[in-house]
Amino acid sequence: MQAVEMSLTVIVVLVLLALVFDFMNGFHDAANSIATIVSTRVLKPQQAVVWAAFFNVVAIFIFSVTVAKTIGKGTIDPGIVDHYVVFGALIGGIVWNIITWYYGIPSSSSHALIGGLVGAAVAKGGMGTLIWSGLGKALIFILIAPVLGFLLGGFLMVGISWICNSMAPRKVDKVFRRLQLLSAAAYSIGHGGNDAQKTIGIIWMLLLAAGVTRADEPMPPIWVIAACYTSMGLGTMFGGWRIVRTMGQRITKLNQAKGFSANMGGAITLFMSTMLGIPVSTTHTITGAIAGVGSTGGPKNVRWGVAGGIVWAWILTIPASALIAAIAWWIGRLVL
Repeated sequence: MQAVEMSLTVIVVLVLLALVFDFMNGFHDAANSIATIVSTRVLKPQQAVVWAAFFNVVAIFIFSVTVAKTIGKGTIDPGIVDHYVVFGALIGGIVWNIITWYYGIPSSSSHALIGGLVGAAVAKGGMGTLIWSGLGKALIFILIAPVLGFLLGGFLMVGISWICNSMAPRKVDKVFRRLQLLSAAAYSIGHGGNDAQKTIGIIWMLLLAAGVTRADEPMPPIWVIAACYTSMGLGTMFGGWRIVRTMGQRITKLNQAKGFSANMGGAITLFMSTMLGIPVSTTHTITGAIAGVGSTGGPKNVRWGVAGGIVWAWILTIPASALIAAIAWWIGRLVL
């Protein structure tokens, strides 16, 4: 791939913009990790975000950069990547995140970024610039991730109900109050491992296009990995409180055992996806797991209308962020 001429200033600005997106990813998606432990009062909100942020960053020591490779090299044709495409993709993701955060809608930061990449790439070179093998993984897992979370969360809850059937409810709550800390930590590790890598991937894409790193290098620079995990952790620490209530109580009423099951079901899904290099939505995953846990008490225990509203946000995320990115690509051509 021939390097695109970019000034150092442009590269630095776009790296910083990517880290802003990463921060907003953590901020926007903090509810995914903390909603269950806050709504069941295992931790106070300020304690919960610190807990989640810490384990977001711990993920750096657990996962390789499989998801970053999918984003950086497997979504759009590397030959068309330049600073305008990266700028458009990031603006598309950031603007959509701001809109959905403002209205308290738990949409997917991951799919906002993917939509941004698609919109900017198509604006520059048409549909032929898309790599469908990589994009296909993300699109298929729009359906698979929440279904898998739903099934795993539900099965765990059924198993816990069977095992704890003869135990006093107060004792069950006491046990799972502690276990919920572990499940929230596991989910936060999965969240950090999958989501931080998406920003790593887009910075890697930028550095490859600028000729700063070589295409045959197996990993992006260490400073990119460290900066992305740290930025996401800081974003999580500030927390997107507008979304916590939607995730924690409006879908279904949670107790300690249900919160544990939802987080573990989601965590298992994220660990599997990340190891396979599949960029999934942590929002979709935990929403499916919470709904699965709630449904074990009967369909009436899940507010399907709320869940349906979230699904509409999922459907709109990629096309909406793609449209914003295409407009941003055109503006970028004028100002960068």
